[in-house]
Amino acid sequence: MISLREAIEQAARDNCAIGHFNITTIDMVHAIVRAARAVGDPVIIGVSEGERDFFGVRQIVAVVESLRQETGHPIFLNADHTYSVERIKEVIDAGFDAVIYDGVKLSQDENVANMKACVAYARASGKDILLEGELGYIGGSSKMLDEIPEGVTRESMTNSREARAFVDATGVDLFSPSVGTIHGMLMHAANPRLDIERIKEIADTVGKPLVLHGGSGTSDEDFRAAIAAGIRIVHVSTELRRVYRAELDETLHENTEEVAPYKYLRPAGEAVEKVVEERMRLFRGE
Repeated sequence: MISLREAIEQAARDNCAIGHFNITTIDMVHAIVRAARAVGDPVIIGVSEGERDFFGVRQIVAVVESLRQETGHPIFLNADHTYSVERIKEVIDAGFDAVIYDGVKLSQDENVANMKACVAYARASGKDILLEGELGYIGGSSKMLDEIPEGVTRESMTNSREARAFVDATGVDLFSPSVGTIHGMLMHAANPRLDIERIKEIADTVGKPLVLHGGSGTSDEDFRAAIAAGIRIVHVSTELRRVYRAELDETLHENTEEVAPYKYLRPAGEAVEKVVEERMRLFRGE
């Protein structure tokens, strides 16, 4: 089976992007895998620190590995937004395929130093795990929002010069810039438009695959343009949480006597599956 590194290289050749979808529960894992198999493309399952604490670090590794073996489908696991070197080491040891160190709230020197430590540990492990770093702030919570998060401005976006310096200094495999997305989705307005020219300039400058965080709420037009400009992985989380919660609320409202979780959770998983399949088809250019 191909590695995540090889899957990203293939996405670059095909000028498309791999979908990255966050989960909290096992029914969401199954929903994403069903969608990926229907589309026929590789998929990345993401778990933040909070999601890993809820599911279990080694438990999610075991689930993904068992599904990979059972289906023969390229399913990969990413440790999303990880805030300490210690927790980076934890997921490397556990067998994740990729991990992102999030040091955007630190000073530039601290961010670089910690990222270098993460990369060094990964290389010494002998495992083919991809290390991702990021610059620029897009907010810190995947939820429904009344307004754009404080601190997310055009000035907080990543510029190509800083991006190149960071990538050269740290040796990361993947790079996540701030280019207009936000974590979360606005409730009363469309999410901000992406700076496509900035994406293209950064992609041309850093020479590394780019990752787009905060994909929920982004227009199809912007997704297509961003992928054409060099985005190779797209993160979607809040959109899945929203449809899961909405479908679960409706099911519980209509079935007040039902107490079997597998019965009232199934429609929520199916709603997630539908969104994932739609997004994956968009990311592959359909």
